[in-house]
Amino acid sequence: MATVTNLVDESCRATFIHRLSTMLVHQGEPSATSDALAHKTVFTLTTYDLGPRPFAIAAPSGTDYRFFVDRKGTDCVLILYGRQKGFVSYTNNLTYIATEPLPGCACADS
Repeated sequence: MATVTNLVDESCRATFIHRLSTMLVHQGEPSATSDALAHKTVFTLTTYDLGPRPFAIAAPSGTDYRFFVDRKGTDCVLILYGRQKGFVSYTNNLTYIATEPLPGCACADS
């Protein structure tokens, strides 16, 4: 598990927002909602030093998504590993639900 160290840089921030929004759209969230959630997540991650740990996003659809960032070589990767809607939960921490590379972002291990 890692943390993105340059999320305040415009290129990294734009990539992170785009990739996170794309992942949420692929999970069935509306595009406008996904964009708003991605912007809010980046604001939270840059405002508070949460360290290298998983983070959750609660969507208006009632689905909660669980993510973390990992470092693969010199690259950062955003990983969706869990989602829960009501009492139905799905977690896949072996092959993951979805992964997106974060070009332009730098990561530091925990």
